[in-house]
Amino acid sequence: SEVIPELLKEQGLNEIKLSDGSAVAIKTEYRATIPKDDFKREQALQWLRDQGLGDIVKNNVSVSFGRGEDDKAQQLLDLAASNGFQPQQKSDVAWNTLTALYQERVKAGLDMPSDVFSLWIKDKTKISRKK
Repeated sequence: SEVIPELLKEQGLNEIKLSDGSAVAIKTEYRATIPKDDFKREQALQWLRDQGLGDIVKNNVSVSFGRGEDDKAQQLLDLAASNGFQPQQKSDVAWNTLTALYQERVKAGLDMPSDVFSLWIKDKTKISRKK
């Protein structure tokens, strides 16, 4: 799948138009995701916050209650953590939001640490047929 993009690049081309109106073009795709490993995940989220990009981090806080503990759930809703409950927190960034950030940074000449994010860029061949 990299043969056509490499051949076109070697010739200094981004697109070839054929006599029948079809076209073969190179489209660069970007992808960035947060690792599943808890340690790397926290490193990635902290890096975003340290770069002033914490606004793309989603925070989900949840507490599980057993059967018959509706009153405790209501207490937590009413009084939150001040009542001694220990909610678990999970932070995340949607892959498409992170990918858009990665693409913007690459195009601006800025990097992202590949040791804490799963990052890739690849050229993809797009073939358009004449309609």
